[in-house]
Amino acid sequence: MLLQAQEGNVSRSLNKVTLIGNLGADPEVRSTTGANRVATFSLATSRSWSGAGGEKQEKTEWHRCVVWNSKVSTLADIVERYLKKGDKVYVEGRIEYRQWQDKENQTRYTTEINVRELIMLSGKSGGEGFDSESSGASRARMPAGDRVRATTGAGGASGGSDGFEEFKDSVEEEDDLPF
Repeated sequence: MLLQAQEGNVSRSLNKVTLIGNLGADPEVRSTTGANRVATFSLATSRSWSGAGGEKQEKTEWHRCVVWNSKVSTLADIVERYLKKGDKVYVEGRIEYRQWQDKENQTRYTTEINVRELIMLSGKSGGEGFDSESSGASRARMPAGDRVRATTGAGGASGGSDGFEEFKDSVEEEDDLPF
């Protein structure tokens, strides 16, 4: 579909990140002073290529992911319960840059992925809450209300079809994943 700007309309922009990777450590979950829960975890994505001399090279990027509970989602609680170091996950969210002053009054910067959607791509065979597939891969079975779309804060919900629904539907079926 071609979108055309019309006179008087606000231009549209998109801040969307989609990652598939492995957790570098168990998630850390804490409660804020307002009794909200937030989970953080590091996600590794890797790429490999052949160098000029034919030698195999690999680079791993680390992403700091932040997951909040909200009025409509308990995604941070799900992360705490089901995710462990090494698990492969699909995350979708937006990139955020923050800065703050540390104890020595130095300005610090961080880049975070504010996760709104998460799909577990690996599981524990025989573990609580997991359904083992015949291929040896497994994925989490969660209550339907907590399963897929997590919305955090005002304006967190994305409208319309962005391709994720087709991906989600293919994962929820009993299809084997290509990765």
